[in-house]
Amino acid sequence: MNKNIKSYQFLAIISIIFVASLTRLLPHPPNFTPIAAMAIFGGVHFSKKWLAFAVPLLSLLVSDMLLPYGFYEGMVWVYACFAAMVCIGFWIRSNANPVSLVFGSLVASVFFFLASNFGVWIGSNFYTHDFWGLMTCYVAGIPFFRNSILGDLTYTLLLFSAYEVIKNQLLVKINR
Repeated sequence: MNKNIKSYQFLAIISIIFVASLTRLLPHPPNFTPIAAMAIFGGVHFSKKWLAFAVPLLSLLVSDMLLPYGFYEGMVWVYACFAAMVCIGFWIRSNANPVSLVFGSLVASVFFFLASNFGVWIGSNFYTHDFWGLMTCYVAGIPFFRNSILGDLTYTLLLFSAYEVIKNQLLVKINR
């Protein structure tokens, strides 16, 4: 592949992730964010694994620093989930198609729901630290789960579609 094409594609991937992370600064329903989509997108498109983790994680960190609430309790759980979502991208990389992207997005949503609510349960005194406290924490998280699924699916569609449009436009311009 032409070195210029690879450079433009690399720049497009970074730009898409960065712009997606900035959408967290816009008003949005709770948990309707691009986090899972950015991670999956990075896992699918970066050939170097360290970049697949570094670029989305740095974008998330920058957007967290710009948010009014900045750093927050339980961040470590969110970032760990985010890293796991990059691995979902690695998992579907060889067969990234609409069905695998929807499936990967849904797996990411469920994983984030389970892990982040577990983090809230274990890291706070909101709930008793027994089985019923954990179940109560999961039940309390259900209203946010719907928005997570919708946000993950929407942003996955947007990020992967935007990349395909940009990639096709680049190929048209370079082949002229």
